Amino acid sequence: MVAPTGDQFEISGGGYRAVVVEGGATLRLLEHEGRPVVDGFAEDAMPSVGRGQLLMPWPNRIRDGRYSFGDRDLQLGLSEATRGNASHGLVRWAAWSLEELSSASVSLTYRLMAQSGFPWTLDLHVLYDLSADGLTVTQTATNLSSSPAPFASGAHPYLRVGDGTVDGWELTLPASTRLLTDDRLIPVGQESVEDTAYDYRVSRPVRETVIDHAFGDLDRDAAGVATVTLRDPGSGDGVALWMDEKHRWIQVFTAELDPVPRRALAVEPMTSPPDAFRSGRDLVVLSPAGEDGDEFSGSWGIRALT
Repeated sequence: MVAPTGDQFEISGGGYRAVVVEGGATLRLLEHEGRPVVDGFAEDAMPSVGRGQLLMPWPNRIRDGRYSFGDRDLQLGLSEATRGNASHGLVRWAAWSLEELSSASVSLTYRLMAQSGFPWTLDLHVLYDLSADGLTVTQTATNLSSSPAPFASGAHPYLRVGDGTVDGWELTLPASTRLLTDDRLIPVGQESVEDTAYDYRVSRPVRETVIDHAFGDLDRDAAGVATVTLRDPGSGDGVALWMDEKHRWIQVFTAELDPVPRRALAVEPMTSPPDAFRSGRDLVVLSPAGEDGDEFSGSWGIRALT
């Protein structure tokens, strides 16, 4: 019998343990000293609500699945049929191939073939690496086609700091703007978070706030890294998700998970905002194969806070 997500690859190092799976190269489990720091899923389950999945060649949504690039008008399948969107890319249910497995790292590859709505072939690669600094994830795309290709990258981890709900946890989100969306979760504008319920630039409890928005204008350290933190003030336990300068956007989602709603917070690093294939905002354009700029790589990671 094969698990719904295929082969399971376990790695450990620096007090961390992770399981990455063949299906979607998804992060199924991440814990530190036995404490879960992401809300994962069982080996005999599927990853519901995007849990732990990689989002390429675009994260989030494309309105109507329709966009234009170069001289082509293109139509993707509507993978979010209820809202009429193409959602979260083309590879999160694909069978990725193991490239290399060591005690503390695992890398997988997938060749995304040209297809209806995305007529470019890309080689995709992901490396998961554990150390005392936590988990580092590096996602890479290489254009194998003879013409430029649109690309964006993201991931969908759910952060967790205890057995309660996000309401009592303290969130620090270093973002100055929030995208405003319609009922299909497609951007229609943006606003400053100043004097709104979505200003978490200074740590404070999430409380009952419902969040499902993309945030931008990120504050970064001298190395260009932006960091989101989540902490349980009762236990003192916490978790941080960091992203490099290639990731200009963060989607934050107070998920209604079964059987305990709001038991985790999705913090999704993204290189482009929702609907970037249509708007072009922060969209990566991969050069034709063999030319400078035919490859793109970005990193993000998770570490426990004590």
